[in-house]
Amino acid sequence: MPQNSAARTPAAGAEKSAAQQATDSSKALYGGKSTRRVTVRDLIAAKERGEKWPMLTAYDAMTASVFDEAGIPVLLVGDSMGNCHLGYDTTVPVTLDEMTMLSAAVVRGTSRALVVGDLPFGSYQEGAVQALRSATRLVKEAGVGAVKLEGGERSLAQTELLVQSGIPVMSHLGLTPQSVNTMGYRVQGRGDEDAHRLLRDAKAAEAAGAFAVVLELVPAELAAEVSRSLHIPTVGIGAGPDCDAQVLVYTDMMGLTPGKMPRFVKQYADLRAQMVSAAQGFAQDVVGGTFPQEEHTFH
Repeated sequence: MPQNSAARTPAAGAEKSAAQQATDSSKALYGGKSTRRVTVRDLIAAKERGEKWPMLTAYDAMTASVFDEAGIPVLLVGDSMGNCHLGYDTTVPVTLDEMTMLSAAVVRGTSRALVVGDLPFGSYQEGAVQALRSATRLVKEAGVGAVKLEGGERSLAQTELLVQSGIPVMSHLGLTPQSVNTMGYRVQGRGDEDAHRLLRDAKAAEAAGAFAVVLELVPAELAAEVSRSLHIPTVGIGAGPDCDAQVLVYTDMMGLTPGKMPRFVKQYADLRAQMVSAAQGFAQDVVGGTFPQEEHTFH
């Protein structure tokens, strides 16, 4: 009898494991069965399951609706809109009014994705009260489910007050574009001192209540160490394969951004070439008198 009992034990365990796997699959952030709005708790649960997930930027309702339909669970209304949507040279000029307007458009274009709105430069640096005032606008007027801000230890007071006030916070470490005038565009966290500082920032952000940490332009080995050290998910952009999630600026990955792409960008389409071709085709039809034709005309 003991031998038979022991023989049955692994089978029962395997059956439970299979059932658990099926449950986890149904809860998956990408490809799962849930149609409700994704929450920050879902992201932390995915970390516990060891599930990786994608995040993309979006700046308008139409693009957001496409990504929502594609099943992307998290959309970031990034201050990258300054470069790729509003025509600024950097993210620094982006205003809270612009962020609020475009975040609201993204929210209106989605039904499932968690929408995270960036706090732009100058909207939280004065301190926690300013950060709360700015974040409240994004939550109340735009309807975002969370906000993102740059900095670890230097933004702890802001993070703590926002979380205590019921506003989920995603931290952003490594290359922080709002600080481009002081740090430039270069990999962050190289060298023991800088690596320790970044790891300390990540742990401080988690302790302050952040639900996730973006790691931008960070050596892969350091990003892996940070990911292992935190209970909250890490979101990589130029930070190697071991982060819990990955994010790209959608105009980069869709091939809309002109010029040479950063090393960490993978292009999944060439929409710029397709749009140029379509515009030229329309122009040629108009000039040649072949558009509009009868089927495009009212009488």
